[in-house]
Amino acid sequence: MRKVTCSMSVSLDGYIVGPDGNFDWTAPDEEVFRFWIDDIRQVGVHLLGRRLYETMLYWESADQEASLVAADREWNALWKPLSKVVFSTTLSAVQGNARLASGTVAEEIELLRAEPGEGDIAIGGATLAAEAAALDLIDEYQAMVYPVLVGGGIPFFPRRERRVDLELVDSRTFASGIVYLRHRVAR
Repeated sequence: MRKVTCSMSVSLDGYIVGPDGNFDWTAPDEEVFRFWIDDIRQVGVHLLGRRLYETMLYWESADQEASLVAADREWNALWKPLSKVVFSTTLSAVQGNARLASGTVAEEIELLRAEPGEGDIAIGGATLAAEAAALDLIDEYQAMVYPVLVGGGIPFFPRRERRVDLELVDSRTFASGIVYLRHRVAR
């Protein structure tokens, strides 16, 4: 069965976006970007909330830019054809290899797990990930922890009074001080 992963960049104090809505501190250096390129190869479909989808729209036409560096071209070649399911109550259409979700996050994950297919089901976007977490649909959490304190904003983990035991599967420290942590939900 395909596993559901939640991967996001997070400040050391636990936020994916600062109180000003800014996340410029998550711009990856070359080593971290290479890691994300290798990681996306394991994904078969990506579930996105509206805001993340709109942020990632850049990659739908990025390959038209002559100034794109080799790593960006490689990422684009992987991201653009990747199947995407967008959860939104305000969008009426999406671009590229994306479709609007027709059901709830639980229904979509159930359908995707039942379909033949390779690769993980990745979830991105704070609201969508929080909903999936509340429903206990996430099998693995992947956090790229940045050495910065932002003091508030949107938390990586939803503030629910529910304990979830995790098992460390992998970790890596990058030269920049960024730390990658991958935990599997203990079931």
